[in-house]
Amino acid sequence: MRKIKSLQDVVEWDLCTGCGACFYACTKGSVSLVNIENKGIRPRFDNGDCGSCTQCLSICPGYTVDSKPVSGNNHGELEFGPALEIWEGFASDPEIRFKASSGGALSAIALYCLERENMEFVLHTGMDEQQPWTNKTCQSRNRRELMERSGSRYAPASPCDGLEAIEKSSRSCVFIGKPCDAAAVMAVREQRPALSEKLGLVLTFFCAGTPSTRGTLDLMNSLQILPQTTSSVRYRGEGWPGRFRVEHGDPPEEKSLSYMESWGKLSSYRSLRCHLCPDGTGSVADISCGDAWHEFQNSGAPGLSIILVRSKRGQEILHRAVAANYLTLRPSTPAAVIAAQPNLVGRRRELFGRLLAMWLLLVPSPKFKGFSLFQSWMRIPFVRKIETILGTMRRLVFRRLLMRRPVY
Repeated sequence: MRKIKSLQDVVEWDLCTGCGACFYACTKGSVSLVNIENKGIRPRFDNGDCGSCTQCLSICPGYTVDSKPVSGNNHGELEFGPALEIWEGFASDPEIRFKASSGGALSAIALYCLERENMEFVLHTGMDEQQPWTNKTCQSRNRRELMERSGSRYAPASPCDGLEAIEKSSRSCVFIGKPCDAAAVMAVREQRPALSEKLGLVLTFFCAGTPSTRGTLDLMNSLQILPQTTSSVRYRGEGWPGRFRVEHGDPPEEKSLSYMESWGKLSSYRSLRCHLCPDGTGSVADISCGDAWHEFQNSGAPGLSIILVRSKRGQEILHRAVAANYLTLRPSTPAAVIAAQPNLVGRRRELFGRLLAMWLLLVPSPKFKGFSLFQSWMRIPFVRKIETILGTMRRLVFRRLLMRRPVY
């Protein structure tokens, strides 16, 4: 059986999530990050010995993710991970609710932390103004900056590359990233006490995978928009679920697609590792949020979020945010989470079979601890089990992923 022995292996077996944690954690300063158009953000090892170094493997979510249970009532653990509390709700501020994705709950929590918890900044992802079809890591310190960067960004992002700013900050900070980013943060904080001390809150959102930059460029091309004429790209927000909107030209004009049209095309640009994710609902964080799709009626109603409270720290801050009227919430149930996110639940149930297919073909796979994948696998019908295994084997062969492949 071929095994992952280094970060170079993670990258060349298409298991890298592009989180940027290795860039932050490398004590030699030998890692740089490159956005490969048809893959995503990937580390490049600038030191000859760095590619074989194992120092960063323990914090690499492409290699391993450890779901550590929290205390309390573990609602629906097999389906979406342990949760102390489950809520449905939205940002009490109607502007935040309208502009952000799925009810604006994450934006509202982050703003509360800045304004009431005296946290210094929010480290998260925003549009790169120089190349609006790409992302950059941002520090938002006030409402205006948060609002400018609200809404989903369905393009590669590596927010962990900015963790040094949190480590050197004068006060606690908020981190917002994909579930794999949050998993990397939670792993690296155990090795870096100075970082852990300044992490005031780790937030994540429900994630179905990250399309490559090529996906956005092809979507823009379908609208007959040239990248060099583009001034703004928004994937969602300003309504629920909002539209994919590109501003371009001089004078500027806007072209758009519906959310369903745009995501339907972008989803085919996700990497292998995204299809192997056990944690689309973000169990390795203080709080995770996502669309309450079971309540969506395509009627123009404002957004609604499902909120999963994972830790005591998240629970305490959420309750204070509600008391300060930053959030409007009502209790929810495990059944509502499953109804709201059937695709993410289905992916988790099928994951054991996908990993089994990789094992049968001698393809290295990530190590997932504490996710009860076999128990989830047992909840799907026998025919679906066979389809999952054979389908994964077919995709591995079709995508020519049976051998490690250089990415540069």
